[in-house]
Amino acid sequence: MNPLSPPQSSELRLSVVLPTYNERQNIESVVNGLLPLVEQFSLEILFVDDDSEDGTAEEVRRLAHQYPVIRLIRRVGRAGLSSAIKEGILDATGDLVVVMDCDGQHEPATVACAVKRLLESNADLVIGSRFHAEARIHGLSDRRERNSTLANSIARFSLPHYRRLTDYMSGFFAMRPEAALPLVRRVDVNGFKFLYELLAISGGRLKVEEVPLTFQARIAGDSKLDLAIVWDLGVSILHTLLLRSVPRRAISFALVGCSGVVVQLAVNSLLMAFGLSFEQALPPAVVVAATSNYLINNALTFRFQRQQGLALLRGLLKFLVVASLPVLANVGIASAFYSLVSHDTLFAQLAGIVVVFVWNYAASSRFVWNSP
Repeated sequence: MNPLSPPQSSELRLSVVLPTYNERQNIESVVNGLLPLVEQFSLEILFVDDDSEDGTAEEVRRLAHQYPVIRLIRRVGRAGLSSAIKEGILDATGDLVVVMDCDGQHEPATVACAVKRLLESNADLVIGSRFHAEARIHGLSDRRERNSTLANSIARFSLPHYRRLTDYMSGFFAMRPEAALPLVRRVDVNGFKFLYELLAISGGRLKVEEVPLTFQARIAGDSKLDLAIVWDLGVSILHTLLLRSVPRRAISFALVGCSGVVVQLAVNSLLMAFGLSFEQALPPAVVVAATSNYLINNALTFRFQRQQGLALLRGLLKFLVVASLPVLANVGIASAFYSLVSHDTLFAQLAGIVVVFVWNYAASSRFVWNSP
């Protein structure tokens, strides 16, 4: 078979990767939409489930007894959309691989369209775009559409090799494994938007095309969009703009640290307003800021190793212990700067904060969240 010809034979093996978390109600409908593809391809439908609590894996297993084309990867102890996509692509056995959402928002009919474009154009990657001129959007609220448009505009600025594209955040794409796998292996799975990370890593080496999506409303369940996802996107874009020279988590940790600066300055000013001297107000302000940093990092930077319940309290105590030396350094440097260099309390505190950042990031990553 000529690999550049349109798919007309079951000789071509196609893997469809569907990352899932609590999507049990959507599984059968999505499978029914994909099964007609067996008339065109040797089909593999690969579900990558993050140990869902609603019986998603059990539903996939039930359907796999009826349809041998279905495979299940059930992940325990690891989670996240990007890592699920990466694992699915690496485990897929197809000559071509399609990644799509399992919430019914991506029409199964688009799979054949994307594969046809992939083959006819000799592209390495074909993206299903919500913002293509011919796309139709039924499943995004006006607010989400505006936010997605803004995010794509920022992403376009950070990816100069792909500025002609219209959707950098799509969850639907088709690829040739032989071209993409070396890059897929390098994708940082702490990010949320796998496609954006892949494009950023490729540096223009992938030949990319787009096809329009008809974006539907969810069949069932809730959107996974939350603050952590928005945060991840911002970190990913900064990571790219910094030429990937700084670790993603260090960027996130630094951004959280900036919020800690605001907390420390605010608490210090409040305590001084109640009559405490600068030296008296500084230690509790530093402790409050450190606690704030821990809670935000736990929710965002290290959310896949997130501490909960009693572990959250133990983690806070570990964090304060790990940070105790730099906290003392923070107080000491700030106090010395205030006494010997300048009575400007802002610069005095910033001097202490800057000195301790690297220690806090490296030590807390390893000893609090057990992450290298």
